Amino acid sequence: MRKKQKQKAPQSALETLLLVLLAALTLVPLFLVVQNSFKSRFYISGDPFALPNKETFVALENYISGLSAGGFFAAFGRSLLITVVSVGLIVLCTSMAAWYLMRVRTALTKGMYYLFVFSMIVPFQMVMYTMTYLVGRAKLNTVVGMPFIYLGFGAGLSVFMLCGFIRGIPRELEEAATMDGCNPVQTFFLVVLPLLKPTAVTVAILNTMWIWNDYLLPFMVIGNGEIRTMTLELYFAKMKAGVYGNPWELIFPSVLVTIIPIIIVFLFLQKYIMKGVVDGAVKQ
Repeated sequence: MRKKQKQKAPQSALETLLLVLLAALTLVPLFLVVQNSFKSRFYISGDPFALPNKETFVALENYISGLSAGGFFAAFGRSLLITVVSVGLIVLCTSMAAWYLMRVRTALTKGMYYLFVFSMIVPFQMVMYTMTYLVGRAKLNTVVGMPFIYLGFGAGLSVFMLCGFIRGIPRELEEAATMDGCNPVQTFFLVVLPLLKPTAVTVAILNTMWIWNDYLLPFMVIGNGEIRTMTLELYFAKMKAGVYGNPWELIFPSVLVTIIPIIIVFLFLQKYIMKGVVDGAVKQ
């Protein structure tokens, strides 16, 4: 036993060291963004890897200039609105759909379930032009229409994960609620939905990170006008400056402020991700 423990100890230390190095490697781009956000444009272009010093440090000047630029707070608000409404729709609608598909077992519901699963493997690039055309005809190419588009694209994975968890919920709980006088809607909201919390939170986190950071879908749907999300605002800020006028001293603070909310959400709710994924996958 002692020999096995001695053999495992170096292996465990090596794995820990490897994971630390990989984590440090992935944090390098973020570190560069942070340090360069406190430097002027000349020193960012001249030596982007150098730490700020007395000569290059500009304190919060870049943040004040970048955040006060026209369109930043409006774009931030649009991204926040689209993300919150989209995630709420996805969690509510897909949890109800998953419950129905798992409790009403017919040929139709089985076919619908496999359509949801199939939608997970269809590349977005395969349907994006058709989607853009249909969205334009349906007049959904607005901030109000964006959540419904995200609902369609986010339903596949969400339904798949929630169906796996619902399979493990005993039917007796729902039958007891029905005997107590609950109708199907009350049974879902009072009995089923509270039990779905771990997987529902995981679905919410995964979709929040995707929607908040998404660039391609907003660009294709609302990117041609002045109404933009945060990712589009950062892109157009770069485009306005031209090829030789990269305003990195304004872009870096904006990028950092943009990613802070999603980092905070992930840090506080990360424990639900693996639990929800495992609960939803093991029971498939």
